[in-house]
Amino acid sequence: MFVTMIAAKIRSYLRYRETVRELSRLTDRELDDLGLSRSEIPFIARTHAVI
Repeated sequence: MFVTMIAAKIRSYLRYRETVRELSRLTDRELDDLGLSRSEIPFIARTHAVI
């Protein structure tokens, strides 16, 4: 049970980092096309990863 919880937290964190990395690679113009600003990236990533 404990190991499963830890593994789930690690997977969530890895999803968070991947999302931050991918969104950070976009230009400001591309982010604007998506309706996002650079300052929203951590929030979007946390929402996606469900940390």
